[in-house]
Amino acid sequence: MVTLQLQQLSVPAGQRLLIEDLSWENFDAILSELGDHRASRIAYHRGTLEIRMPTPEHEVDKELIGDVVKLLLDELGLDCECFGSTTFKRQDMDSGLEPDQCFYIENHAQMRGKRRINLAVDPPPDLAIEVDVTSKTQVTAYAALGVMELWCYEAGQLKIYGLISGQYQSLEASPSFPGLPVANLVSTALQQSLLIGRSQALRDCRQQVRALLT
Repeated sequence: MVTLQLQQLSVPAGQRLLIEDLSWENFDAILSELGDHRASRIAYHRGTLEIRMPTPEHEVDKELIGDVVKLLLDELGLDCECFGSTTFKRQDMDSGLEPDQCFYIENHAQMRGKRRINLAVDPPPDLAIEVDVTSKTQVTAYAALGVMELWCYEAGQLKIYGLISGQYQSLEASPSFPGLPVANLVSTALQQSLLIGRSQALRDCRQQVRALLT
């Protein structure tokens, strides 16, 4: 058997590393060794660990989608708590992950002022966002942790999923923002940002939302 140190492993941007048959204890040890200050993202479910290294394009897209969510919440007068790419894990569900972005909306009051998450007592995020989903490991981990709404942006399209009876099902509309064409708003903002820049794209998106709400 060959034993490697984590520092010997290098994951290029846009690529992923899969480790199979990994115990929860070893997963937890890897998390501790990786630390909090890193660019990589992890997803773990029932013995499979995925370590992903995002590209600059990925980071730009996930930030902009998060900005659109904040814009929608602001225009609707809804409160939220944003936990970004916090590590969420539950040993009893044998799952852990780090979303690209996540929000507490319905459960925002319960999470106000918290700086540590313990899913044994805290609820999972109400909404999580993933850009360029690479494997089933991520999706199954989200389902196991009970994240009720998942947005996946890939190949220029936003797909919205709701957790129903333990499985994600494709939805036409976002439960968090009923009545708004969220997928179209997000896709348009991302496309426009390439032409007119992030700031103007978000201003235009805000005007679209206000027009829809009047």
